[in-house]
Amino acid sequence: MKKLISILLLSLYLVSTTELYQLLKIPVLIEHYIEHKGLNAEMSLTAFLKTHYENPVKDRDYDKDQKLPFVSHANLLSVVFTINPSVDFHFTEKAYISLEIKKIFYKSILYNKEILNSIWEPPRFYQS
Repeated sequence: MKKLISILLLSLYLVSTTELYQLLKIPVLIEHYIEHKGLNAEMSLTAFLKTHYENPVKDRDYDKDQKLPFVSHANLLSVVFTINPSVDFHFTEKAYISLEIKKIFYKSILYNKEILNSIWEPPRFYQS
């Protein structure tokens, strides 16, 4: 069961982050080739691929041509890793590495320390 779930999750990841999703369009390629074969019985698969991939033209079935695999591309999921700027590594001549961590809090003109500190105060009871 773990192996099946692992394969499923890996497949979902690869389909969403690479051009692997284009392979899911292969039935469209086969169907479109059969249509062209019906119009011109002498057309070979290589001739079909050359007309659609090597030098494509805008003809009456241009919309179908754009649905073929590897013709049009979509923006894929991008995963970006950044290094936190508050961690500084200082290399010295000695055999150890000194690590300095600076805590940077959100700085804004809308940030008011007094207001945030008053949130955590206990309630006050006023007697009139």
